[in-house]
Amino acid sequence: MSQVNIQPVIDYLKTLQDKICQALEQADGAGQFIEDNWQRAEGGGGRTRVMTDGAVIEQGGVNFSVVSGKKLPPSATAHRPELAGRSWQACGVSLVIHPKNPFIPTSHANVRFFIAEKAGEPPVWWFGGGFDLTPFYPFQEDVIHWHQTAKDLCQPFGSSVYSEHKQWCDEYFYLKHRDETRGVGGLFFDDLNCWDFEQCFNYIKAVGQGYIDAYVPILNKRKNTPYNDQHRQFQLYRRGRYVEFNLVFDRGTLFGLQSGGRTESILMSMPPLARWEYNYQPEEGSEEARLKDYLQAKDWLV
Repeated sequence: MSQVNIQPVIDYLKTLQDKICQALEQADGAGQFIEDNWQRAEGGGGRTRVMTDGAVIEQGGVNFSVVSGKKLPPSATAHRPELAGRSWQACGVSLVIHPKNPFIPTSHANVRFFIAEKAGEPPVWWFGGGFDLTPFYPFQEDVIHWHQTAKDLCQPFGSSVYSEHKQWCDEYFYLKHRDETRGVGGLFFDDLNCWDFEQCFNYIKAVGQGYIDAYVPILNKRKNTPYNDQHRQFQLYRRGRYVEFNLVFDRGTLFGLQSGGRTESILMSMPPLARWEYNYQPEEGSEEARLKDYLQAKDWLV
């Protein structure tokens, strides 16, 4: 088994944050990420980078953090009771991009590493992450491109990896109270240590680059699409679903808040504007009604 060492992961994640921010700034053409460095009292810190009111990106955040502690929060030990009593370190890059144009999907990505240690016992470690796409006015070709990019990056790691991690994404990003997926999915994985350390590390590197390869072409293709206030109001309504998922179901949000993380960085995933409307029903046959067909899990590459 290859040696478990968190420092190369930390170094890579900082570089990945730089690469993603550079790619998104170039695609936006005007906006820039503002960096906010912070320290966590119990241990660690991070670099929060936020773009607001860009030419294309209404608000987006790309966060890097490395945090540590002597005791895990309940959200971590609930499904892994063997972690109780261990000190821990976690590092990751997490991002959410909320574009202005309703024809550009919202996107999310995350890659992370976790290790818990106890004297006299081998460390417990794993990687996690993925990326998913949340369109408001979906284009079939964009969804296919998104999933083809995901499948291609998975292929070197095994023929079943894409289907397994796609299914995990469909099941994880699911709003039970709405009976719909958050979007058209992508990849999601957690507790990844089925390969040796280096192979798992290589996989999150592929996922990090894969996000750039999957999202930036969509952003560039759709950023000049004309839209009106009806499109904008529907976008804001659907953003409400994003808020519902992040605050009710998202394990990362719960872990961050319960572990004493930096609240502003954790909640930077929220859209700058959103709205709710009682019992909204799109007009039958309308552009807005088309979205429903995209909010159930399916194989996009058939």
